[in-house]
Amino acid sequence: MNIVAQKILPPNATSAEPFLARYRGLRAGLPGPRAPREAAADLLRRRGLPGPRDEAWKYTSLRPLTELQFHAALTDAGDHPAPVALPHLGALAESPRVVFVAGRYRADLSQLPDQITARRFAGHLGTQEAADDSQLLALNTLLAEDGALLEVAAGIDAGTLLLIHMGADLSGTPAAFHPRHSVHLGAGAALTLVEISAGQGTYLHNPVMDIDLAAGARLAHLRLQIESPQAFHIGAVHAAIAERASYDSFSLVLGARLARSEIHARLGGTNCHAALNAAQVLRGAQHADFTTVVSHDAPCGTSRQTVKNVLDDHARGVFQGKIEVARAAQKTDGYQMNQALLLSPHAEIDSKPQLEIFADDVKCSHGATVGELDADQMFFLRSRGIPQAEARGMLVRAFLSEALDLVQHDAARALFDEALNAWWETQAP
Repeated sequence: MNIVAQKILPPNATSAEPFLARYRGLRAGLPGPRAPREAAADLLRRRGLPGPRDEAWKYTSLRPLTELQFHAALTDAGDHPAPVALPHLGALAESPRVVFVAGRYRADLSQLPDQITARRFAGHLGTQEAADDSQLLALNTLLAEDGALLEVAAGIDAGTLLLIHMGADLSGTPAAFHPRHSVHLGAGAALTLVEISAGQGTYLHNPVMDIDLAAGARLAHLRLQIESPQAFHIGAVHAAIAERASYDSFSLVLGARLARSEIHARLGGTNCHAALNAAQVLRGAQHADFTTVVSHDAPCGTSRQTVKNVLDDHARGVFQGKIEVARAAQKTDGYQMNQALLLSPHAEIDSKPQLEIFADDVKCSHGATVGELDADQMFFLRSRGIPQAEARGMLVRAFLSEALDLVQHDAARALFDEALNAWWETQAP
């Protein structure tokens, strides 16, 4: 039967059979309705995981996933869960938080907020949507076991909430976990969601987050990805933005052996806004892919994307940003810019900004630049007695400042600064 499944895959597709086999073994115990999972299984049997002939995946190969056999624990941690050291949180240490370890909710590490209704995916089974034609979403739908369902009532400013993912292998065995999160903000509600992904060992973290913003709602979604150097991070965010609502996202990517982060933002109402900003700072043989699709479906929407890449050694960064403007979306204002700084002759950046416009009264622009450290600036700093490593660090931080300055939350900005400092301190002189 496996031979037949391989034959019907598209050319160069990566087989999803290890994940399908895992699903068959867990099927009876997985929470929620069976139909969406079966539809996802059918899609993955027919199409496999994305391959280089899939346009959206031409720069990122998932074949390294097939080199490992991932496992997952279906049971809860019980009354005596193993101790886990959370990452340094700085000024955010006292903030409410929802914590997941190896994909499972940990009540002992969480501090639930008063103004947010927080539930578990595993305990509320009707929330999972059927998979669309995205294999990435289908993989999560196939094996999702747990996740956070967060809801802020209309008119409430819920302040700051941490969503923390701690990845881990299982007794030295590569683990895979597929949390499914949902965030809903009522009309006029506001929330700052700081999402941190960290961990140790070899594992696959495949989170999906569905975001629904009602009229006038405001969500600041600030993400720090510092996964283990042996980990795989393949995640997606789907945001539906109603009229006058705002989705302001910033992602700092420092970790994982292979990372792919997708954000799909649909501006479905008039005068709504989306900002999908990011910085990728990579070294060694890391590969990180930041892919966005902004769909303007209604008039007078605005979108902004500033993505910075700093790449050292043999690291490879990918930026794919697409702005879609429907015929009805007149007076759209869209902007995207990708800038890459290569610290090594062996580093690589693949940049593909795109515009697809069907309206005639719009203001949209995009661009991309690639360069290296300015020799004159380096000479200026060195001539004043600044060591080479420190001078390089100063220029890199200056390069990243445009993206980091977009983070208006002081405590989150400080956390990002500390993570960058820690990354730079471990660099070879």
